[in-house]
Order: sequence, then structure tokens, then C-alpha cells
Amino acid sequence: MPTDTKRVRGPEVSQSPLLFVSKPATALPSHGPRTDGRPRDQVDVRPVFVRCGLVSQAKGSAYIEAGNTKLMSCVYGPRETERKDETDMKCGRLTTDMRFAPFSCPERGSWIQGSQDKDLSLMLHESLQPAVCLHKYPRSQIEVNVMVLENSGSVLAHAVTCASLALADAGIEMYDLVLGCAVRQDGSSYVVDPTYKEENSCSSASSENQGGLTVAFLPSLNQISGLQSDGEMTEETLTAGVRTCIEGCYKIYPVIQQALAKAVRRAAPPPSES
Repeated sequence: MPTDTKRVRGPEVSQSPLLFVSKPATALPSHGPRTDGRPRDQVDVRPVFVRCGLVSQAKGSAYIEAGNTKLMSCVYGPRETERKDETDMKCGRLTTDMRFAPFSCPERGSWIQGSQDKDLSLMLHESLQPAVCLHKYPRSQIEVNVMVLENSGSVLAHAVTCASLALADAGIEMYDLVLGCAVRQDGSSYVVDPTYKEENSCSSASSENQGGLTVAFLPSLNQISGLQSDGEMTEETLTAGVRTCIEGCYKIYPVIQQALAKAVRRAAPPPSES
């Protein structure tokens, strides 16, 4: 009997596809230390690594790594704007675009920008715009692109910090740097700078005080430029969460300052010999 060459013959020994299906996330304990060893109910952020000026084609760029969360931001411009209305004649425009790499999440995504990417891009724009001196760039457009290389929690908060650092590296005039911090409330307990599992798990049986909070903060001016929350939290819990996020922003502020100072020293010309 002739062999069917058009049929793809499988292996002699096969396994059920159910073996490769990811197991549902188990509920994390609401008491005791977290999975990475950090304590609960304390302002303890993950160690942050920051570097500026990695992309030579961009006007300014920054890379941030907090635990396993990795992001890259690039800034292009200021360039002539395409839209020429009265508003753009008086001040410049700031555009933001935030996307997830297909391999960044446990479930592989697509290069096409989805609804989550558009919402995060809008939140990023609202957090950065109050800090940029757009009146200094009339008829111009500044583009901020953020790429999430690996999502391990608190993506929006670190995207705000990374984009702000890229704007400063590009030489864009700003009132202040913008730092981001996130808090996850789980009943009477909370965690600062939550991981991906902590953001997507609910360890408390009650539905009260369940939600997440992300704050964009200007440390030198002591002002909040953006706030995003989800879930159900009381007014007292929300107020305490904002204060906790501000304290977390102050903790990473020296690291951001040091990285920006190193980038300025690298870009500065060597002193002339007299």
C-alpha cells in the first residue's frame, strides 16, 4: 500500500495536551512574609536597576528593572506636529504609546495594541503631561514609547518612572521628575510594589477593601500628577494607600537621581586642558 506523503505523522508516543495547560493560580496567604521575602504592611519596594541612554537612535531612552519587571522607554522629538490647530500653535503635544511584548506575560500576546495597552497609554499620558513644559515647544510634538519586556507586576508605576527618566535624558524641559508606585489592598493587609501573582490573586475571603492603587508623584513639588485605582476601597483605605505610595516614591527617588546624574556625566564633554 503506497504511503500517504501529505499526512503529517505524529510521534509514536504522544501525551495529552492537558498536561501542558497552566494550572490556575492558587490563592496567596494574607499573613506572613510574601513569596519574595518582603514583609507585608510595610513600604518595601523591590530593588531597582536603572540605566539611561541605551538606544542611540532615540533622542532619549531609559531602561528600568524592578525584580522581574523590565521596561524600556524611548523619546523622539520635539518634531513638527502633523496637526496644525490653534492649541498646537501655542504649546506642544505629548503622545504616549505603551505596548506589551508578546513574550512579556505568562500568556503570549499579540503585537496589535489591545484595549489594555490603550488604557495604560492614556493613564501614562495623564501622569506625564503635568510635568512637561509643553509651552516651551510650540508647534511641536514629543513622542514617548514604552515597551514592556517582562511583566512581573506594577507595570504602570514603573512605566511612569521609566518614561519620565527618558524625557529627562532627552533634554525635555520638565517641572519635575515623575515617579510611580503601586499598592495592592487585600482586606486589612496591603502590599507595596505587588508582583504579577499578587495583582491577580485574592487571598481574603471578604470582598471589602479589595483593589489596587497606582500613584504618579512629583517629589520635588510634592504633587500628585496621576492616580489610578480599581476595586472597592473605603475612603480611609484609599487615603492611607496614597500616603504609602508617596513614601514608596521617595524611596526610589535617590536611585533615579543617581542614574540621571551618571547619564549626564557620560554625555558631558571631557574637561579641556588649559
